[in-house]
Amino acid sequence: MKVLALETANEQCSVSVIDDTQELFFQLDTRAKAQTQTILPMIEQGLNSLNIDVSELSAIAFSRGPGSFSGVRINAAVTQALAWANDLSVIPVSTLQALAQAAHRLHGLTEVTAVLDARMSEVYIASYQLDANGIMQAVNEEQLLNYNLGAEAVVYTPIGSGADLVQADASLYKNVTANAQDIAKIARIAANSQNWVSAELALPVYLRDNAWKKIPEQGKA
Repeated sequence: MKVLALETANEQCSVSVIDDTQELFFQLDTRAKAQTQTILPMIEQGLNSLNIDVSELSAIAFSRGPGSFSGVRINAAVTQALAWANDLSVIPVSTLQALAQAAHRLHGLTEVTAVLDARMSEVYIASYQLDANGIMQAVNEEQLLNYNLGAEAVVYTPIGSGADLVQADASLYKNVTANAQDIAKIARIAANSQNWVSAELALPVYLRDNAWKKIPEQGKA
């Protein structure tokens, strides 16, 4: 089993390839908003370094949102194109779950409320607990909330770019960011049980109904 994991939903870009037990390749480009230029070359580099073709993969995992509109769209589009062209299954992974997984990987946290700045005085938010397989699992639904309602929705330690927007003193874990390693960690469990979907279901999740509109049209000052 080999899975390609992609993460562009947080305005950075990273690629990972894993098998049943280990990470085979990982590369991260921390430049903001460079995903369109870097994602395909990084995928090609990873596969070439392992001497495998896309068609030899078991599945492609991707961060499906919520998150940066352009980043989520790039992630879904690249995944869908590669999966369709090579008859592969896909594993959509919540960006908030990946963020929670990153908090465990980086800081050993086992209960977190993942909070992403959604702009327009709103946050994407959901809470997670570590399970017996070392995976952060949701304990409630993903939501798009204003700051006040977001503050009420905090269950555990808030982490992520929106942490201090819903809890003024919650800056300790504000800089936690997910990458393809976190997508891969979650996807490995899904792949081992063949818990995946077909390429046409590689769909982005925005939570905001009018995410496609330009910011001025959304009512941002």
